[in-house]
Amino acid sequence: MKVIQLFKNDSLLIKRAAAGNRQAQRKIYEKHSGKMLSVCRQYVKDLQHAEDVMLNGFFKVFAHLEDFRDEGSFEGWMRRIMIREAISFLRTDKRSLFAEDEVPEKTDFSYTFTEDFNAAHIQEMIDSLPEGYKMVFLMYAVEGYKHSEIAKMLNITKGTSKSQLFKARKMLQEKLKQENMTEYGIGKI
Repeated sequence: MKVIQLFKNDSLLIKRAAAGNRQAQRKIYEKHSGKMLSVCRQYVKDLQHAEDVMLNGFFKVFAHLEDFRDEGSFEGWMRRIMIREAISFLRTDKRSLFAEDEVPEKTDFSYTFTEDFNAAHIQEMIDSLPEGYKMVFLMYAVEGYKHSEIAKMLNITKGTSKSQLFKARKMLQEKLKQENMTEYGIGKI
């Protein structure tokens, strides 16, 4: 049986979806839902809530498809919508708290991994961070946003963004050290 591609070109697919073509919208959803759920899941710990965030994100994607100008990556455009949707969810869920603190100028966060961590384990470690730390860490380290962009999106100061990132990195580093000490039988000293 030969599979016939209905939409060979993403631009055509996007135009048809923007015009209300349900088949094109379904194709976009099927093509990108896995990655977008992964993005939402990074921010939202509970999988069911992450799925809700993703579905709300897709609703916004389809409602605003005509705003996509085909000047950059469509996946990147959708990713930004999903991130904003996750942030909005966390704000309404009142889980994210940001503490205003100063950040030391120079800090060494170098760390040598002595064991292989799988993605699920790393995600668990990130999930264990306080929500404010986690959001800033993901936006900076994973998504590549600058502190000024993070501050604007989260309605915090640039200094608070830096402070949250500093604390997140420090907490993750401590968790890694603790796991390595436990792994090698050193235990707490």
